[in-house]
Amino acid sequence: PGSPTRRDDQSNNATLIAISEKDGSYLVKAGFLKSHHCYEIVFTVPDVPSLGRELCCLPLSSISLRVHRITSTLEGGVKVTCEYRTHQEGVLQEEITLVTRGKKDTCIKVRLQARVIDPHHGTPMLLEGVRCLGARKGAQERHSSDRKRI
Repeated sequence: PGSPTRRDDQSNNATLIAISEKDGSYLVKAGFLKSHHCYEIVFTVPDVPSLGRELCCLPLSSISLRVHRITSTLEGGVKVTCEYRTHQEGVLQEEITLVTRGKKDTCIKVRLQARVIDPHHGTPMLLEGVRCLGARKGAQERHSSDRKRI
């Protein structure tokens, strides 16, 4: 089934790496994103043995960020797949808290930071681990007058 040198799953290996901060939290820099777009962001928090293997995310206060999947990596870290909906320009930050199921006292905070630009200023070069899922519906409807007719 295919040559042993070719790896089909390589595209899934590209993730952003969370950087450890002085206060024990982590920072993920998602780079430049366009406002009123939806992105899939995959990042890895390296080596967090204190968390254990069964992780979940505390309910988010943000409506812009949704965590879809949390998996353990072979290296002892955590890989998080989330969906981020941008709504305004500027440097935006969202925070998620990862906890071990059954052990709510053990947690890590991860801040996702993105520079969000106006959608008319070209297409930003997306970092590995960031994938544009398309423009948000609300943004498209403002530009299209024929959708309003019922």
